[in-house]
Amino acid sequence: MKTRGRTQELSVGSATRLLLVEDNLGDARLLQEMLKEPDSPDFELTHVESMSEAVAWLGENTADIILLDLGLPDGQGLDVVRQVRRAAPHVPLVVLTDRDDEELADQSLQAGAEDYLLKGEIEPRALIRSLRYAVERKLMQEALSVEKDRVEVVTLNSLGEGVISLDVSGIITFVNLEAERMTGWSRAEASGQPFTEVFQGVDATTREAIQDPSEWDSVDDQTTRLLTNGLLISRDSPELPFEASVSPLYGREGQATGSVIVFRDVSAARAMALEMTHSFEHDFLTGLPNRILLNDRIDQAIALAPRHHSQVAVLFLDLDGFKHINDSLGHSVGDKLLQSIAERLLGCVRQSDTVSRQGGDEFVVLLSDTDDGESAAIVANRMLIAVAEAHSIESHDLHVSTSIGISVYPDDGSDAETLIKNADTAMYQAKASGRQRYQFFKQAMNVRAVERQSIEESLRHALEREEFVLHYQPKVNLRTGQITGAEALIRWVHPSRGMVSPAQFIPIAEESGLIRPIGDWVIEEACRQAQAWVASGLPPTVMAVNVSAAELGDETYVQRLGATLGRTGIDPRRLELELTESVLMKHAHSAAILVQDLRRLGVKVALDDFGTGYSSLSYLRDFPIDTLKIDQSFVSEVTSAGSDTRIVAAVIGLARSLGLKVVAEGVETREQLEFLRARECDEAQGYYFSRPMPADEFAEMLRAGTGFDVDPGHWPRTLPELTAAPGQSNPLPL
Repeated sequence: MKTRGRTQELSVGSATRLLLVEDNLGDARLLQEMLKEPDSPDFELTHVESMSEAVAWLGENTADIILLDLGLPDGQGLDVVRQVRRAAPHVPLVVLTDRDDEELADQSLQAGAEDYLLKGEIEPRALIRSLRYAVERKLMQEALSVEKDRVEVVTLNSLGEGVISLDVSGIITFVNLEAERMTGWSRAEASGQPFTEVFQGVDATTREAIQDPSEWDSVDDQTTRLLTNGLLISRDSPELPFEASVSPLYGREGQATGSVIVFRDVSAARAMALEMTHSFEHDFLTGLPNRILLNDRIDQAIALAPRHHSQVAVLFLDLDGFKHINDSLGHSVGDKLLQSIAERLLGCVRQSDTVSRQGGDEFVVLLSDTDDGESAAIVANRMLIAVAEAHSIESHDLHVSTSIGISVYPDDGSDAETLIKNADTAMYQAKASGRQRYQFFKQAMNVRAVERQSIEESLRHALEREEFVLHYQPKVNLRTGQITGAEALIRWVHPSRGMVSPAQFIPIAEESGLIRPIGDWVIEEACRQAQAWVASGLPPTVMAVNVSAAELGDETYVQRLGATLGRTGIDPRRLELELTESVLMKHAHSAAILVQDLRRLGVKVALDDFGTGYSSLSYLRDFPIDTLKIDQSFVSEVTSAGSDTRIVAAVIGLARSLGLKVVAEGVETREQLEFLRARECDEAQGYYFSRPMPADEFAEMLRAGTGFDVDPGHWPRTLPELTAAPGQSNPLPL
């Protein structure tokens, strides 16, 4: 982030230039984090805190879109909208406010804003979608305006006007070349003929014949009369739409001598008008209806549904894997893929249904006049299959899938906006459930969405308010019973919710990008605590910390970790990072380099939850791993003589043959411990020994130095004050 006076610039990409005018730094940081959502466009963000700074910046720079708070230190409400419009009249504008004021919203839109967002109710994807749609609408309006001007100029320069003059009895006395072309009558043929014989026109609406022009004149015979909706039936061409005007002709002494009709072919102009109307209501890339036309059709379908005793279904589709193809093969290939998908979706529905592209890789399908939800499910399943089949584009066989959310009128909403919103919510649930599937909307999803938003908002302040703490669970040597290490597990002590389970907030932290600062804090605090124990004279132990894929995806991770080791003074050999199989295999090549870099720092690497992921033996050879951790789901069943018993025994044997240490997680019973010790498992952790505990309690346990009695002949003998009740599951580590 660069700073110029009070102007802050944050470059997160080289694409859309966004000016944020927001005096509340907390809200500004929240908006900046929202713009980092996965699959969001790249933004180059400039943040200013006042109207005067915004006007000054716009005087020297350009922006693609402006995000404006209506409440600023030096401007309020419509005044700031008007100031921005004067400073940047052609830049799309989205306004923010903490006031739920519909009148102010309408006034802002009338003053030039493209959209209106209410603070406290903004979701990341809704913000990104609003910005993207604002830019797309502005570009479409500018393109239509340019095209309209061009067509008007071409029409005026290239199309002549037909002119026919008549005497007082309606007999033709003159026709020009354009009139000859349009009527199919030459001047010689037309002269002396009745007007209605040569000019055979009808009203386009009523199909009534157009009479002698003398009948068009006004009562006082002094005013020009217009005809704007006529069709000319020519001798040798199809019907031509035309516009005409008729004016009376007078002699020197003011007597009526006849009339003149001036008419022009407006077929090209009307075709362009139809094309412009089509462009305004359709997606420029796929030709599908856009949001404007879709909303209108949904409203029409809802209005007809009670009369037909039917339902209306809305399907919201989001592609899985499209961004990777677009980024790797280019936008040209991505555009052709979207066109291919649009064609396949059209093949899955009836002519009475509507397939719409909302923008990006999102589609919405309207199924009008359906019998029940089962019909929507059948169509959704058909679409899943159609989209998943390979798309052959520019010598590439491309594979994408889609996730679909379904809402149904009247159960899930009574208007287009609500049905689309609820289908969108259901689509995210389908993604969360594994992708390439459909999900019907349930009211509980809205409750979960509100709950998720509340947790995310609280997470953004949890670090600065020091609401996180670490608890430590001991790892026990199964030969000696001594404590050899600890796993650091994060806990969130919320001021009103109390203790929040990591299972509730860690996935949200990963999705929102907050996992990086939280993960940095966990590493720092764990290393600091381990070093503090050594400084107080306690025996050194290995500190294990679980690291997520989102953290490791940051290219500065190793550098930041090295800085943390330096600040805390911990011996790198006493820090062990626990990585899952999926983290290593998702990007195997870069993960191999990462593990090598970690080993060069001196840090140990453990493979966590072994057996639940890819379970490929090749990476055990390719990655320099120190430890295998057997997932607790296998350990919990080792006494049942099932397949898990053989799996655990095989993993222990495999680890020993490769020279790796093996640690069993989730040990809760005496029988599990006996099984593991009999098969020479090196270490174990779990509630049988101890639940995770605060740092001071763990220090007391180390200071006592008693350890755990793991001799089968002496069971059950552990440290009673540290033993948890069997059957309780291990909390989710960070």
